Amino acid sequence: MSKKNAEYDFKWCPGCGDFAVKRAIEMAVRERMVRTELPVENNVVVAGIGCSGNLVHLLDGPQPFGIHGIHGRTLPVAMGIKMANQDLNVIVVAGDGDFLSIGSEHIGPQALRNLDVCAIIMDNGVYGLTKGQSSPTTQTGEITPTTPYGKVEGVVNPLHHYLSLGVSHVASAFSSKPREMAKLISDAMDYPGFAIVHVQSPCTTYFDSYDTLRGNAKKGIEPGVFDVPEDHDASDRQAALSLVTSGKIPLGLVFQADEPVTLGQRLGMAYAKAKPKGIEDQISAFNV
Repeated sequence: MSKKNAEYDFKWCPGCGDFAVKRAIEMAVRERMVRTELPVENNVVVAGIGCSGNLVHLLDGPQPFGIHGIHGRTLPVAMGIKMANQDLNVIVVAGDGDFLSIGSEHIGPQALRNLDVCAIIMDNGVYGLTKGQSSPTTQTGEITPTTPYGKVEGVVNPLHHYLSLGVSHVASAFSSKPREMAKLISDAMDYPGFAIVHVQSPCTTYFDSYDTLRGNAKKGIEPGVFDVPEDHDASDRQAALSLVTSGKIPLGLVFQADEPVTLGQRLGMAYAKAKPKGIEDQISAFNV
């Protein structure tokens, strides 16, 4: 339940990684407002369905515009907003189920367009809001309400998926490191092109992966994440692919294309070539 919207019945579980993502977004937006001297209304948050989608209702402090859209359609909505006003800072928030299942068909087209938005994906490895069903990032063989005998599909490697589709800016974060995440989000918002920050955001109720990610020496569990090496060349796509297929999850900037041309810039060049027609010309075009 939120004081800002007392009629909105909402709850995140204690320890949910999405709390840290919320905090990181607030820090990144606040830093951007101070640095650019632009008002909070210059920011628009587009949310999908699931636990992650509720984030749009819970941001504290000065409120950006927000749209809580339909399942898997965050990118089309974000594209519509950006095409209407190129000056807006459009932020997409979605979950692994929302973005990588029904929404997956929109990632490739926006990568080809290089839509200038920042997408922040909260990956908990399950459909948390609807009680823990398997998602694209649930491990094969995992027992869930929809896979009582074990998940039979393979598992998506999100970072590899984004790189394969040609996303211009790919970063990886962990909810246990909100300040580092805020810096990655800030950089992604500033990047001129399609930027994705994929966050490991464990679900403490249905799939608690904190030990798997952070490691637990007492249980003999090695950390599943590692910091991107300082000498990593983020402009080298092959180096990025090697990083994300290492068997563990890198944290930091994985890939960033140099000097990309955005969809907005391409449209501007197309408009410059167009020859506007008067009313008479448009009407005469219908003459047989």
